[in-house]
Amino acid sequence: MNRPSRSAVTAKARLTEPVAQLRLALIALALAVLARILWVVLVPNGMNLVDLHVYVDGSAQLGGGHLYDFTDSSKTPDFPLPFTYPPFAAIVFYPLHWLPFDVVAFGWLLLTMAALYGVVWLSFELLLGKAALREPKWRVAIVAWTAVGIWLEPMRTTLDYGQVNVFLVLGAMLAVRSTRWWISGTLVGVLAGVKLTPAVTGLYFVARRRWWTALWSGAVFAGTVLLSYLTLPEETEKYFGELLGDATRIGPVGSVSNQSLRGALSRFAGHDVQSGPLLIGAILVTAVLAVLAWRALRSDDLLGTLIVVQFFGLMASPISWSHHWIWLIPTVLWLLYGPLREVAGARAVAAFWMVDMVIGLPWVLAFFQPTIWTISRPGILSLLGAVNVIGVLIFYVWVIRAGRRERSGVDAAARVPTQGSARAG
Repeated sequence: MNRPSRSAVTAKARLTEPVAQLRLALIALALAVLARILWVVLVPNGMNLVDLHVYVDGSAQLGGGHLYDFTDSSKTPDFPLPFTYPPFAAIVFYPLHWLPFDVVAFGWLLLTMAALYGVVWLSFELLLGKAALREPKWRVAIVAWTAVGIWLEPMRTTLDYGQVNVFLVLGAMLAVRSTRWWISGTLVGVLAGVKLTPAVTGLYFVARRRWWTALWSGAVFAGTVLLSYLTLPEETEKYFGELLGDATRIGPVGSVSNQSLRGALSRFAGHDVQSGPLLIGAILVTAVLAVLAWRALRSDDLLGTLIVVQFFGLMASPISWSHHWIWLIPTVLWLLYGPLREVAGARAVAAFWMVDMVIGLPWVLAFFQPTIWTISRPGILSLLGAVNVIGVLIFYVWVIRAGRRERSGVDAAARVPTQGSARAG
């Protein structure tokens, strides 16, 4: 009887190991999804889904001229939640009110977790290319990171509130992934029609000189406004004529949950800094750092440059709730698997963001503010409450230094002649 050779046994082990790892990762993901569903069913406040209620019940007001008079205080008595999105969003959400809310809720939660899988998949694809994802180890990584991501703070609160954020991130990444101007532009324009903040993705295409994409995204967004005006003239005029730019209507600017520059500066100052010189100066400094970080990265680093732009949008927006920071998950993946992963400090910055997301520092600090309307005075709570703002500034500075260092290393290596070229000379 012939025994298999040692090399054959080793080869078989190499083939079965990734399969076993993928099986374990899938089990972990299934358990994470099941645990989230059980949380919704069993925990007393698990079905709050306050923002999903606003999407569904608010959009049901269409046609009566009361879309922006609607509020829902059933779950948040200290702050009756209004419908804060453009009227086009209400058109998109309108069909949801025809279904029982429990059906919408469970479908929304499952789709949200599926969208996270898409975000993680696209992060790896933008980093490694489509061909690399055929390797089992990367499929294991995608499934495993999705299982982990479900429990990180931006996703935890997105699922708790029934928020739309992860769909917006997925759409922006699909727009960057596509090389067709009309697909990319349509995605960004529609996303901006649903919620204004994804419009910052247009800066990505401007910086890459994809002019047709940028122009088409603007045209599509204008089309969503025109459609809204033709079908909902009163609501459209009220939103774009009166409500646009009123951050206080969206929520308490000074709450620690607001991780934008305006929120952080307001907590340090002890009052809402509004659009004053302090905020304008901070945005300008952030813009300069963002441009320098962009220029420090390689032109083929699609995910890195996209993150630089999206971070600027989160910083400059008047309100960037902690659940808006889904972009932190692709950021950690870029730091660990991207082109600068070997540069000193990459893992330290990734660890900073992971600790922030695991703890959910803004969520923890919310227990230390008397009410969501009380703006913290300067002090340790204000410093800790600026965790995401400080993190972005650190990230930009690190990218600027790391990118330049990596480029100088590549240039130096390119200038060193090989033995063959030396002989040829």
